Amino acid sequence: MENPIDAPPSDHAEPSQVEPALEAALPGERDEASDAPGRTGAGFANAPALLVTQGKHRFYTLVLPSDLLAATCTVEARLDNPIDGFQRLLDKKRAREIADYIDSGFGSVPSAIILSAQPRAQLQFDRKSGELTFRKDPRSFLIIDGQHRVYGFNLAAKSVKVPVVVYNRLTRAQECQLFMDINTKQRPVPPELLLDIRRLSESETEAEALLHNVFDLFSNDEKSVLAGLLSPSERRKGKISRVTFNAALKSIDGAFVDASAQDVYQVLNAYLRACLNGLRYHGAEANIANPALFKALVLLFANVAERVSDRYGGRYTTQNFEDILGPFFRKLKKSELPKPATGHLALYEHYRKALSSGFSLKQWLFA
Repeated sequence: MENPIDAPPSDHAEPSQVEPALEAALPGERDEASDAPGRTGAGFANAPALLVTQGKHRFYTLVLPSDLLAATCTVEARLDNPIDGFQRLLDKKRAREIADYIDSGFGSVPSAIILSAQPRAQLQFDRKSGELTFRKDPRSFLIIDGQHRVYGFNLAAKSVKVPVVVYNRLTRAQECQLFMDINTKQRPVPPELLLDIRRLSESETEAEALLHNVFDLFSNDEKSVLAGLLSPSERRKGKISRVTFNAALKSIDGAFVDASAQDVYQVLNAYLRACLNGLRYHGAEANIANPALFKALVLLFANVAERVSDRYGGRYTTQNFEDILGPFFRKLKKSELPKPATGHLALYEHYRKALSSGFSLKQWLFA
């Protein structure tokens, strides 16, 4: 029997064409498509479906209630079945988050669940009614993609309608290949872009809105020390991404309680300008865009700001920051070469100690 996923297209089918489910059966699908009405009874379920052709690939698209979906699907986790299993283990916390999102009242997850019909499903397609019929069996369908959504929908207090794609008569090798294709050929949205568009979705928290506004001031103000060094929606070499920037500022958010974005920007801009001047003393100003170094310098801000406050009564100007940081940077020796990549916490610890002890830190700067 020819597998429908590899069956040649019919004469009238074009690639990516959606064919009405009630039209003639395709080659290799004669035993599941019939003019006879689908099976009925308590042990079977049916739903309107469309037969989709994408090149050589054929599958059914339909909508099923989440409780029926959960009652007829299973997974083959690799850990549970090391011979034939290929799915990851279920993360119940993630599934619970999906359930809570659905129950919140405005949650919507429109992406389709990808299933492979198993022999016990007894899948049958009625061309005339356009309905797909299958057994209500816990192992009728193998989940190729979407196990957390299926489990999350089932945990939700209310049933929802879920878009579903069903492949039929796939071999285990083809199921594994489909799983790999879905999980390797699709690229996730960069976290930088998600942060950048969160404002458009009107879902920012107050803290996220503050970080967003401070980043934008650093990015757009002509007096910004970071002008030309920021990348809002993607990771780029030699640039500070929004994700890196936010992570750095979150580490010192206690220093800016109730402060406006403009106030945060003015103080940090003065501080980072003093840092840049210190790096320039060693010809290392470009290193300010290094994620680890940038995070370490931002972490050091509270230590330096405390000294500026004690000495200058809280006048946070570039000059006052330089008075504290100048000796710190001048102690660095050019003969001390950079060490291999070091995490920002380790860098910060050495910077913090050097601020008091006078230890030479050229070895901790990235060249």
